[in-house]
Order: sequence, then structure tokens, then C-alpha cells
Amino acid sequence: MAYFALQYDVVPDHLTRRTPYRDAHIALAREAEARGELVMAGALSDPLGALLIFKADDDTCVRAFVSADPYVTEGLVTRWQIRPWTVVIGAR
Repeated sequence: MAYFALQYDVVPDHLTRRTPYRDAHIALAREAEARGELVMAGALSDPLGALLIFKADDDTCVRAFVSADPYVTEGLVTRWQIRPWTVVIGAR
């Protein structure tokens, strides 16, 4: 298994525009967590964004998450990036 970091850059008014999509976004994340794919996720500040950590054999589930995420499909995410992450210290 490998780790993958998904980073989102978001629109400046993300906090106000996310309201109609937040429940679906959180549900998608909880489903990925229940399957054991999503390890942790949270917001970044200054600049505003998000970081989600996945654990999987490859980045297929991460790409599926991005494709289904209403924050992405509704234009709240301006840029996203998937990066393989080598964990040196911590739970593996």
C-alpha cells in the first residue's frame, strides 16, 4: 500500500459557496474513509485549500474521488494535485 496526498486550491469565496455541496462532499469523504481509502482530511489556511491523505495500491481511488467531488464538479476547486507521499515516521 502507498500513500497519496490530494491537495485542493479553492476559490476565494469557497466558505460561502460550499454550503449547497458540503453534505455531499462530506458524505463522499466518509464513504472513502469507510472503505479504508481516505486516512485523514482537512482544511488548509493561508491560502485556503484542503489536504486529503489516501492509502491505496495506486491513485485510482483518489482520481475517482476527485471526479465525484461536488467541490470539483461545481467549480469551487480551482486546481487539484495528487502526489505520492512516502511516510518516514508515523503509522504505515
